[in-house]
Amino acid sequence: MSNYSAILTGTGSSLPEKRLTNEDLAKLVDTNDEWIVQRTGIRQRRIAVEGETTASLGTLAAKKAIAAAGLTAADIELIVCATLTPEMAFPATACFIAANLGMTQTPGFDLSAACSGFLYALNTGANFVRAGQYKNVLVIGAETLSRVVDYTDRGSCILFGDGAGAVVLQRSTDPHRGLIYSSLYADGNGAEVMKLPPGSRHPINQQLIDSRQQFMQLKGREVYKFAVTKFEELIQQAMRACELTNETVKLVVPHQVNQRIIDSAIEKLGLPVEKVFVNIDKYGNTSAASIPIALDEAWRQGRLSPGDAVVFVAFGAGLTWASAVVRI
Repeated sequence: MSNYSAILTGTGSSLPEKRLTNEDLAKLVDTNDEWIVQRTGIRQRRIAVEGETTASLGTLAAKKAIAAAGLTAADIELIVCATLTPEMAFPATACFIAANLGMTQTPGFDLSAACSGFLYALNTGANFVRAGQYKNVLVIGAETLSRVVDYTDRGSCILFGDGAGAVVLQRSTDPHRGLIYSSLYADGNGAEVMKLPPGSRHPINQQLIDSRQQFMQLKGREVYKFAVTKFEELIQQAMRACELTNETVKLVVPHQVNQRIIDSAIEKLGLPVEKVFVNIDKYGNTSAASIPIALDEAWRQGRLSPGDAVVFVAFGAGLTWASAVVRI
């Protein structure tokens, strides 16, 4: 067993320029700004235009993270990309990103755990580093959810946006820094709560398209109940495991699922509002990209310093849920 740590040395994010506001959505479905803000906290979201894809957004985020870590693309030895809206069913989005970065033999693969995907990918990348196999690993969360959103369904189309975030993990011998805790869970019995049907069970054909099953489907009430419960449980579990308190934790960076869900958990946990990083009002729910985008914003705003403990929490389709603690 090696004594290596996987420390986070650079972050980056990329968001499309195009904004879809609540007023824009009110022209598409029966909704309004007040209704959306009250129920979700979302005011706008970013939407990929023609030519912008999961891989192009992931590439831009990756370049920023690599530069922030003081490295070049040639230094990266592995790419792990979390996404539920890949560039194609295959090849992996990570391969497209690697090609964009000028890599010709760097291994890369995609990982699918929906909104928990980034934390699954972070844990996976860190284990490659801690095992001593690689020194520099690039972990990406990238999504173009607008391509699978049904803009006739007001319950779901108001929630999602596009974007990408990335981090660089580097080998270190400092046992007190890096990914110091993670927990991953899944319960496939909840698969019907959130799903994107096309696949071997539902091949793409005219019948599938006529029934609009090429779009994401979700049961909002079940998602809400699941997320509120898991949010509180996961943070308590992570903080206990790392002997953190509301005073000693520097920042909680949750998956940006819903402002009401985040507020409910903060209140139950007694966490100061300023210790929870929220940007859902600007970007909506960007699935696997939401945590790395939020982390990059916090990092670039100067809210994180060496030694700070950051708690991450996520939940998504699968059903999946996950948490992690990183000491900067």
